Amino acid sequence: MCIRDRYQRRVHGDIINSVNQIMAQPSDLPTNFTNQIEEGSNRFQPESRRYHLYVSPSCPYAQTAHIALTLKGLQDHIGLSITHPVFELTKPDVDDHAGWVFKNPTDAPIQNIKGQGPYSCERCIPDTVNNCKSVRELYDLQNIPYAGKYTVPVLWDKQHKVIVNNESAQILRIFNSAFNKIGSNPRLDLYPEHLRQNIEEINQYIVNELTGPISACLFSVKNQEEYNANAIKVFETLDHLEKLLSKSRYLCGNQLTESDVKLFVVLIRFDEASTIICKLNKKRILDYPNLQDYLRDLYQTPGIAETVDMNHIKAAYFSRFDPTGIIPTGPNVIQDLKKQHNSCLLYTSPSPRDS
Repeated sequence: MCIRDRYQRRVHGDIINSVNQIMAQPSDLPTNFTNQIEEGSNRFQPESRRYHLYVSPSCPYAQTAHIALTLKGLQDHIGLSITHPVFELTKPDVDDHAGWVFKNPTDAPIQNIKGQGPYSCERCIPDTVNNCKSVRELYDLQNIPYAGKYTVPVLWDKQHKVIVNNESAQILRIFNSAFNKIGSNPRLDLYPEHLRQNIEEINQYIVNELTGPISACLFSVKNQEEYNANAIKVFETLDHLEKLLSKSRYLCGNQLTESDVKLFVVLIRFDEASTIICKLNKKRILDYPNLQDYLRDLYQTPGIAETVDMNHIKAAYFSRFDPTGIIPTGPNVIQDLKKQHNSCLLYTSPSPRDS
């Protein structure tokens, strides 16, 4: 079977195929890793330079973990590897699994599995800890039976040579609290106790009403009726968020929380990728004054911009989900995100986002 034929069997995405893969595995095998890092832990204690984070800027879930790392000032204490945004076959002599791979930034551009490209290796950071060539190899390195997907983010323990956690929401909270004694920004709390109920409700709202319908438009809609239902939900949600952000700087009022991080990674991809790949082109984020100002505010928050790589985002989406593999040149939302935002004027009455 040629590489192109293998790809056609996977063209609807890893999610669908991996479900079948997991169902074929014994039910008692782990499908994720959810260990915690805590003071006094018998196994995983918060220590400088003991842990390593593997991410892809093109994956919104991985980006939330990366943002938490940078916001908390952990760059000098937790290592970082960045995968190539384009999937390659991870064991071409064994099976047809395509997934995240590691490259050096100076490597020659690569092609996707369909032979399209080339796609640059710029801003990739190889695996400097284990010298793995793919994320799959990293998972296999543990020699632990595993029935899940070979996903990012991955938080790796260099001491025990195992994955601590591969759940983005949990890694975000580990970074938020576990390393406060060594990070440079311990006062920032993305999950403050007095806002936790509100945060949980907003997180669920974002999943149910925004990320879920966007993913459905990409992966699972089978007809016009299903597409219409999901597209309507997406833009009704954006309309609601536009009104909400006319009254406050962040989703939970005046404090930056993990909910803002989770919404940011959705919004930053919308105009450049979701409008085209997911056919969600009724409106752009740029057409929502409050959402766009909110996005500028977050992008300019120290630590967030360095996690954004629009070239990686677009390469991942268009190499995988566009039939031609061609990456469009526009609309270059990053230039707009560098413009002055109105947050410094907020909290007067009325809000300038209402003007």
